[in-house]
Amino acid sequence: MLNFLFLVPIGFLVGGFGTLIGAGGGFILVPILLLLYPHENADTITSISLAVVFFNSLAGTISYSRLKRIDYKSGIIFAIATIPGSIFGSLATGYMPRNLFNGIFGFIMILIGIFLIVRKTTSKSFSGEKKKRYLYRSVVDSDGIKYEFSYNPIIGVLISIVVGFLSSFLGIGGGIIHVPALVNFLNFPVHIATATSHFILVIMSFSGTMVHLINGVLSSSFIKVAALSIGAILGAPIGAKLSNKLKGNIIIKSLALALIIAGVRIFLMAF
Repeated sequence: MLNFLFLVPIGFLVGGFGTLIGAGGGFILVPILLLLYPHENADTITSISLAVVFFNSLAGTISYSRLKRIDYKSGIIFAIATIPGSIFGSLATGYMPRNLFNGIFGFIMILIGIFLIVRKTTSKSFSGEKKKRYLYRSVVDSDGIKYEFSYNPIIGVLISIVVGFLSSFLGIGGGIIHVPALVNFLNFPVHIATATSHFILVIMSFSGTMVHLINGVLSSSFIKVAALSIGAILGAPIGAKLSNKLKGNIIIKSLALALIIAGVRIFLMAF
């Protein structure tokens, strides 16, 4: 019971910040779980995190849908593309030694964090010029703000395939990769990227979690998942509301700083 009550507030913080930046909270939760349960296998840690990411992203998606910031058409395309990779990533984690997992996980987080700090995150304004093979999108949120942007869907699908694998393999949900990719490579406005990323996470994390349920990895972790998920569900709406008040560059910089700090800590655990 004490362990359950201890994990609920952790889930709350993870869910709130994860929804704020559109990352699902997995990149925060995995380092915490690695520290709290140093003797657990990598596949157990990732399975717990991925299950919590599902509930967090589901709650966050409901909140973002009320803000009308989800690009559903793009989200469905990218979500379908993530499914094969997410299934394979869930299966591959079981063959990864814990120390090697820590090293890879930490290194990837540091690289992404540095990339976000160095690269400009402001998207280009829509010029109205038509380009072949580009998909044009227009989203009007609940405040009446209109977002117009365009991107190459082929690039988006290829990125999503990679994100699907890494998200399940590392148990992070993929938002920390997908959000910067949507902004920097596909020209998504930051607020649309964070909301759409959460929608994609629902489908992607669900497919990965189902694999863990079928192979029995989650069988001994239901209490941990329940406690963390309750907190994450409660924290998600608060994160969505805060995102409506913060500028896009602040959201991205917060994500970058959190990634580097957590990444360094996890990378050092590999040695």
